[in-house]
Amino acid sequence: MSLFKQYSRYESEITRFIKDLKEKNPQLEEQQRAGRARLWDKEPIDLDARRRADESRVEQQAYVYQNKV
Repeated sequence: MSLFKQYSRYESEITRFIKDLKEKNPQLEEQQRAGRARLWDKEPIDLDARRRADESRVEQQAYVYQNKV
């Protein structure tokens, strides 16, 4: 007797919870994709603008509140 055949119908509480949640809220996956796109899918970086921003940066001492003597 294979262990997988014996427990093939087993479903954890978390799996059941997620299935029930998706049944109650069918647009949940689309909302998750929209949230992911808002947080992680960014526009390509404009390399020229990035270079100009790096070049225009002003050097700052390590501890800004200490006066130079």
